[in-house]
Amino acid sequence: TLRAGRRLALANKESLIAGGPVVQAARRTPGAELVPVDSEHGAIHQCLRSRDPEGPSRVARLVLTASGGPFRGRTKADLASVTAEDALAHPTWSMGPKITVDSSTLMNKGLEVIEAHELFGTPAGAEGVSIGFDEIDVVVHPQSIVHSMVTYTDGSTIAQLSDPDMRLPIGYALAWPDRVATPFGALDWAAARRLDFEPPDLDAFPCLGLAYAAGRAGGLAPAWLNAANEEAVAAFLAGRIAWADIAAVCAAVLDRHDGGGAPSTAAEVVEADRRARAEARSVMAAPRP
Repeated sequence: TLRAGRRLALANKESLIAGGPVVQAARRTPGAELVPVDSEHGAIHQCLRSRDPEGPSRVARLVLTASGGPFRGRTKADLASVTAEDALAHPTWSMGPKITVDSSTLMNKGLEVIEAHELFGTPAGAEGVSIGFDEIDVVVHPQSIVHSMVTYTDGSTIAQLSDPDMRLPIGYALAWPDRVATPFGALDWAAARRLDFEPPDLDAFPCLGLAYAAGRAGGLAPAWLNAANEEAVAAFLAGRIAWADIAAVCAAVLDRHDGGGAPSTAAEVVEADRRARAEARSVMAAPRP
């Protein structure tokens, strides 16, 4: 789609995370536009409308919000024996089993950090705002009303708020640069409500830190992490590993990553995905202490 110079409403984060350099090359095609459908990145896309496209970006930080999933507030010890049924009980969003488990481990948010870097950061070139992973934050926001925020150099923070309704970011991406006329997720500001924010617990949810590490490593490391996570989540849902083992498998596979350079073709991404999946299966098949 991008190579044809068309607008792509991107609803699949994994393709951008695994094949970022390949997508960025296609993105430079004249006429090509990449508008994200993920609610967090659709929110950032809207918040960035506040910057002057003709002058300096003046963007200081991107802030992704996370619901915290079903295990928000639990310690590492609390999570040792959680079940698939527990992990699939998301408090605010109705999603498929894989992404719901990713939400429970915060891997989904980690992958969204990499996605944000590709969409809006330094890799995006002229389409980006020249920021790196150190300028992308995650905060836990259990109400899922603030979908993400952009902080500018003068201290102002612009946020996008709505009830959790995926029709809003889908409509936004399809109508860009216009807006659809039907309100989805509109808030009733006369109703009493509260907005809470807290930092993520990286000890209880190490997948978030693993995603930052893979993103900073660059090249094919994000593809390896994504593939390892998919294999680990499938094994967890099948009852072959524990919830806490998902992060352990991903960490072990990242340790085996050979540090290869950035891919230039989709075939290289597919091969990296195959190798990482094989490594994940090998890790899970090994005897455990």
